[in-house]
Amino acid sequence: MLTQPRTAFVLAGGGSLGAVVVGMLREIVAAGERPDFVVGASAGAINGAFYAANPTPAGVAALESIWRNLTNASIFGPRWTPLLALLCRRDYLFSANRLRTLLLQHLSFGDLRATQLPLYVIASDQRSGEEVILSDGPVVEAVLASSAIPGVFPAVHIGNRDLVDGGVASNAPIGAAITLGATRVVVLPTGFTCDQKRVPTGVLGRTMHALNLMVTRQLVVDLERWSSRAQIVVAPPLCPLNFSAYDYSHGGELIDLAAASTRAWIERDGLKTTGIPHQLVEHQH
Repeated sequence: MLTQPRTAFVLAGGGSLGAVVVGMLREIVAAGERPDFVVGASAGAINGAFYAANPTPAGVAALESIWRNLTNASIFGPRWTPLLALLCRRDYLFSANRLRTLLLQHLSFGDLRATQLPLYVIASDQRSGEEVILSDGPVVEAVLASSAIPGVFPAVHIGNRDLVDGGVASNAPIGAAITLGATRVVVLPTGFTCDQKRVPTGVLGRTMHALNLMVTRQLVVDLERWSSRAQIVVAPPLCPLNFSAYDYSHGGELIDLAAASTRAWIERDGLKTTGIPHQLVEHQH
């Protein structure tokens, strides 16, 4: 007797490029896909929390509306905020208060266990770099921990650990999904800025750019590592892509581009296709 595959959606991080994942989700959900559980890291934890709470076209549309209205100020605050960090001699540039407020305003539940689909948020132990899977407790604290880019946002204390961005351990946590029982993994990556004409200016812009390149390389390695353990389907990210992972002013455009690209991929039976998309392999334009 054939058993049905146990499917996980793995939602990757990537700063402002998290809008790409929203466009992918819109079309994949419209095509009738519904996973058994959701795993997310960093921006993928934010998207994952909203999607797992309401895994319907209406739920994705609500998430899309949030991304379309984001700005750098709504995440990081005024441009002079890093000066405050220097004056206060703190070890991070930005308070997480604005992101916390955004999550509290829009998330309709308080605990990770209260979602329609099981949700697993991936963070990293600040001391060891170990992957930490969060599946219960306050959802806002878990998402803030998973999104706490070291040096950019403060670590979040949960249990007896100080936790930071899930991307430190695994930005697209395929291994965690398989460990949790997935036999089929649908990965939604943000991709990387392969068509950028110049390196971003400013500490944060350059930090986000470097992290974006690093985690994309990590994803390719993870896909090779785990390909024999499960059926892994990867939605192709946008390519060429010339938007910075730090610039939140293009959310709507990224969503629309990713939705059109993903729709065409689905029509080519992409959801039945395995392998590493060429868009993830290191290249330039």
